[in-house]
Amino acid sequence: MSGSMANFTDATSLQQFEELLKNNSKSLTVVHFHAPWAPQCSQMNDVMAELAKEHKHTMFVKLEAEAVPEVSEKYEIASVPTFLFFKGGEKIDRLDGAHAPELTNKVQRLGSGGGGAARAGDVPKEDLNERLKRLINAAPCMLFMKGSPQEPRCGFSRQIVQILKDHSVQYSSFDILSDEEVRQGLKTYSNWPTYPQIYVNGDLIGGLDIVKELIESGELENTFPKTVSLENRLKSLINKSPVMLFMKGNKEAAKCGFSRQILEIMNSTGAEYDTFDILQDEEVRQGLKTYSNWPTYPQLYVKGDLIGGLDIIKELKESGELTSVLKGEN
Repeated sequence: MSGSMANFTDATSLQQFEELLKNNSKSLTVVHFHAPWAPQCSQMNDVMAELAKEHKHTMFVKLEAEAVPEVSEKYEIASVPTFLFFKGGEKIDRLDGAHAPELTNKVQRLGSGGGGAARAGDVPKEDLNERLKRLINAAPCMLFMKGSPQEPRCGFSRQIVQILKDHSVQYSSFDILSDEEVRQGLKTYSNWPTYPQIYVNGDLIGGLDIVKELIESGELENTFPKTVSLENRLKSLINKSPVMLFMKGNKEAAKCGFSRQILEIMNSTGAEYDTFDILQDEEVRQGLKTYSNWPTYPQLYVKGDLIGGLDIIKELKESGELTSVLKGEN
């Protein structure tokens, strides 16, 4: 088998997926729900390949989320990449997003010793502190919560996830319910008795109440790392070239009738333009509707200004104004 490893494989059907789990029920199986078009997924596949070399007894499986919907829907996979961890045929953990340090941590922890070895009690205290320190610093902003952002397991965790989402804070999370040792250890380590707990650059910020206070005082924005704020991202996309078309699909293959029609009109003008496929990016797809106050696609921008959708482009073409609008002369 050139270039591939016995413990790193693809599952392309429900049946194959179930067989892999069954045949590997004694040890850990890590399943990466991915999409071939997502760069963050190919990056995580490289991470998996490295982990597979190191952890020979762990099975690493790639599964294309949209190609095997029976599996993706069963486990409520809402975005890629998502990782599920199985032992004895049961799902024991989950990780959402491209977080290499966390994936590595979970594989090391869940895969170690096939179960019988190293119970929590045997670990010298110092090791636990090292581990907590590593977890706290696994991302610029770390949330220790009950459950995952997709499935919070308590009201406070749910509220904090919603706040972080509303303020487009970029963070990684750790499910304390998946690890009793971390759950107890962190309380002592940080001298903070409850969850959720949120850390920035390794320092404890606090829990839900403190995050709410930060909102009220207007300091939240300065405390947390922003995802390149969605607004800035949209701005730079809209201005990526003088004429930008946001559509379903791309120049080679339109994925809806309106997008296909607008391509035909654009091509007939001979104007230079770039496209962005909103089907590849749910965040842009939703965000742009609000940003430009225009609820449908396709959307055409010239020099950063919204011209409109298919109907407006048709009208401009019929009135003979389209070419000059595309040159930004109007």
